[in-house]
Amino acid sequence: MTLLIDSPLDAERRVALVRMKRTATGLLGVMAVIFCISFALQDDIHWLAWVRAASEGGMVGAIADWFAVTALFRHPLGLKIPHTAIIPRRKNEIGASLGEFVESNFLSTTVVREKLESVAIGRTVGAWLARPENATRLSDDAAAAARSTLELLDDNDVQDVVEQLARTHIIDPSWSEHLGAWGERLVADGGHQNAVNLLLDGLEEWLTTNPAAFSRLVSARLPGWLPSFVDRLVDERIYREAVEFVHRMRTDDQHTARVALDRYLAELTHKLQDDPETIAAFERVKSEMFDSPRVRDLASRAWNTTREALIASLEDPESGLRRQLTATLMDIGERLGRDDRLTDKVDDWVTDAAVALVDKHRHEIAGVITETIERWDPKETSDKIELQVGKDLQFIRINGTVVGALAGLVIFTVATTVFGG
Repeated sequence: MTLLIDSPLDAERRVALVRMKRTATGLLGVMAVIFCISFALQDDIHWLAWVRAASEGGMVGAIADWFAVTALFRHPLGLKIPHTAIIPRRKNEIGASLGEFVESNFLSTTVVREKLESVAIGRTVGAWLARPENATRLSDDAAAAARSTLELLDDNDVQDVVEQLARTHIIDPSWSEHLGAWGERLVADGGHQNAVNLLLDGLEEWLTTNPAAFSRLVSARLPGWLPSFVDRLVDERIYREAVEFVHRMRTDDQHTARVALDRYLAELTHKLQDDPETIAAFERVKSEMFDSPRVRDLASRAWNTTREALIASLEDPESGLRRQLTATLMDIGERLGRDDRLTDKVDDWVTDAAVALVDKHRHEIAGVITETIERWDPKETSDKIELQVGKDLQFIRINGTVVGALAGLVIFTVATTVFGG
């Protein structure tokens, strides 16, 4: 059983309840005293018979209403009379009825939709976000939450998840067909020529500025028994031919080598789509490249660097990321304030989402009320409810006393008039 805790307001209610109980009980005592005096003296003082009848009716009304009020919360005088202590005995049924009532009358689709449509959510949120202090506070909270999430993440777990997602959605699917189709369109449109020109420009520049390095590359592959002057002649000859070849290839779009390169690229793009051997070789190279320890290490370093940079930016209130986040939130608020179409879309989206969510889970939401009340201690539940309504119920006892007195007086008067006394 769950124990209920009194709040400071409950303490005030308890004092008021005790005061009203004493008032109602005191009124019953007054009626009893009046009854005793009038009953004893009515033979000597004739009009006291009316007082006796009134006080007698008042006592009956007070006792009857005391029994009715008390029977709601406990057994009167500790006697286990049937149909008493109703609240403790039927606590679970009351909880179930209350949950059903809330579900039917407060969580219905119509009620939720009407309430949300009357709030003007988009304009209200926009006005709130447009204020710099609110946007700053929200960005601070978002930054703190994001920073805490990044600090709690285990690097190995993140890398495993990223690797698994990348392998499932990027690496494992075949690339060759898509890459071949894209390359085929690129080659057909001549889009590869810019890349070829860039490569030839770089190669020509390197040959022009590094003749000695080129000569060393050539000399290293000549037989060692050749005289040095022959090496120099061969180096110079090959160097001039290489420079001239690259220059002609760069300036002449119809150069034999460029045409051969175009033909090779066109054939390669076709094979990537149709030739099983080429496709298998490409996919094998792709898999080996992504499975390389160097690639994994590079991905790990990239993640660690990104995470540390994000944490540093999120911790610094003056960082560009934090300022941009605040400015973005304010911009959203201002747009919501002036763009009626955007506001209407936000209102419709939020309303539809909330209605769908409540409609799907309203039974579980209302069930919280039922389950919570079921966990309460029966006696404490009764006491808690009595604190909320008991003061008003004591007025029933007072009213019963007054009404009973008037009824007794009227009955006695009518009986005396009709039958004589």
